[in-house]
This record gives sequence, C-alpha cells and structure tokens, in this order.
Amino acid sequence: MATTTTAKLALTRRPRRLRRTEAIRSLVRETRLTPDCFIYPLFVVEGAGVRREVPSMPGVFQLSVDQAVQEAAAARADGVPAVLLFGVPAEKDASGSAAADPDAPVQSAVRALKREIKDLIVITDVCLCEYTSHGHCGIVEGDEIVNDITVLHLAQAALSHAVAGADIVAPSDMMDGRVAAIRRTLDERGYENTAIMSYAAKYCSGFYGPFREAADSTPQFGDRRGHQLDPANVEEALREVEIDIEEGADIVLVKPALPYLDVLAKVKDRFAVPTAAYQVSGEYAMLKAAAARGWLDERRVMFETLTGIRRAGADMIITYYAREAARALR
Repeated sequence: MATTTTAKLALTRRPRRLRRTEAIRSLVRETRLTPDCFIYPLFVVEGAGVRREVPSMPGVFQLSVDQAVQEAAAARADGVPAVLLFGVPAEKDASGSAAADPDAPVQSAVRALKREIKDLIVITDVCLCEYTSHGHCGIVEGDEIVNDITVLHLAQAALSHAVAGADIVAPSDMMDGRVAAIRRTLDERGYENTAIMSYAAKYCSGFYGPFREAADSTPQFGDRRGHQLDPANVEEALREVEIDIEEGADIVLVKPALPYLDVLAKVKDRFAVPTAAYQVSGEYAMLKAAAARGWLDERRVMFETLTGIRRAGADMIITYYAREAARALR
C-alpha cells in the first residue's frame, strides 16, 4: 500500500488549492466586510456627562448629548460612517409628545453631531415607544394602537428630526402608511433630500429584550403582535417591503438579522434596492454572555455572524459591534 506521502489521486479539480493560505483565501473571498457598511446605534438621554452602561448589553451605554458626540467621533475615527439615534426622554406621556420636541435628546444630538462631525451620517429612529408612558409604538385607545392618528404623530416626529439636520429618518413602528405620510410631510416642508430607511420587515421577536431595557420601552400591557410581523411569515414581509418602496422608502430594513437571513436574501433578490439588517440587542447580548463564560471565541463569532448577514444580502448592518468590528478590519 502506498504511503500517505506518495499516494496521488487522479484529480482534475482540487478546490483546496484556493484555501491553502490566508492570502489566497482573501484573494478569492466572495463576501467582504468593510467598516463603511456598519451603522452604530446610540441611546441618547437628557443631562450632561451621562454614560450609563446597559446591564444586559455590556459595552453599550445610555449617553447624554455631549457623551454621544464623543462616542460618535470615536466611531467615525474607527471608520464607522453612520450612527442611528434612539431617544430616552426624562418625561413620558400617553401620546409620546416628546418625540417631536425640538429640544428632546435625539433632536439635540442631531444638531450637535452635525455641528461637530461634518462627515458623519446621522440616522434617527422614528417611533413612539421610547416616548409613551405605556411603552407602545403609537397612540392607544382601549387596548388598540390607532393606526392613522399614530401616523400623523410619526410624521411630525420625523419632520422634527429633519429640521434638526438628520440625513436619514428611520420609521420603526410598522404602522400602515407611515412611509407615505413621512415622505409627503418632509417634501411639503422642503426636506425632499432627507432619506427614509424603513423598518419594512420588522418581526415580533423575542430578541428585543435588552433593547427595551436600554430604551426604557417595554409595553406596560399587551404585546406588539398586532403590528409587527409574525415570525412564521415570509410572503407577508415581502408585501410590506413592496408597499414601503412604493410609498417612498429609499432603504428597506429587515429586523432581527440572524433568525431572518432567508427573508433578507429574498428581499434583496426580489427588489434589488439598498437593504439594511439590524443585528439586534438580543443577538449581541447572547454572544456577549456566551463569550463571557468562555463558551465562544467572541471575535470569531462576531465576524462570522456579521459576514453571514452581509452574505445574505445586507448592504449595511446596524450592529452594536460596529466600532469593535471596524477597528479589527482596519
């Protein structure tokens, strides 16, 4: 019998040739991560000098405007081109009136960021859940979120962000018709260049728990199954995406990312528009928790998950790992 050093098979194709070294693997790599595809979420609160870590999200903080500017500047230096702002007001009410307040945390942060970091893309979340005392995404009558009234409030909130200087507004509420209403309101007020990134396929997911701690947006009663997508449905998500594109969305988003890679791939294949995915708080927290216990190599699984999201079709990825991943890629 031939030894292992002398045995030769008559193979015409040897795919392993292109996996022999890191240099060769890099040369033929099909999916590439770069810092300029990351969007970094920030939670902005009132006050000054506030940098309060979110217990369920190690390395993620609630930040006052001055601290948000510092964090965004550091992210930009790392190569991250964009931030996504969520506001956490000190006072809430049933209608979420602070969402459109020009002096609320998000609007104040937008002005400061555009003043201090000229080439930073500033995206703002548009929803009422962070601003309502009941924690729901819209105006509640009885046990129901009233769609059309909520849409009017969302359009005014989006307008206030555009007036402050936001480059992109991102409605995340999943109300019917909100993209059209926001587009119309922005255009009528002269903000036709403000883009819309719609949370077009946002699922009713169990992976949002840590975010609700960070944004103080846990519903006080009921749940969000009446407006967020059923995790079992794909065609419904594609219909939602199509509607939002027709209504004027410039970018569509799938959320969460990892459990819905099939949806992300179908969205990109069918519509071929700029497509984002959100690696949500629960996805981040579970990797952090496993890594803290030595069960996973955090850097390795960070890149593996981000690459999977990119490979499935995401042109841009919202991730709490944005700075860490960007630094590692430089």
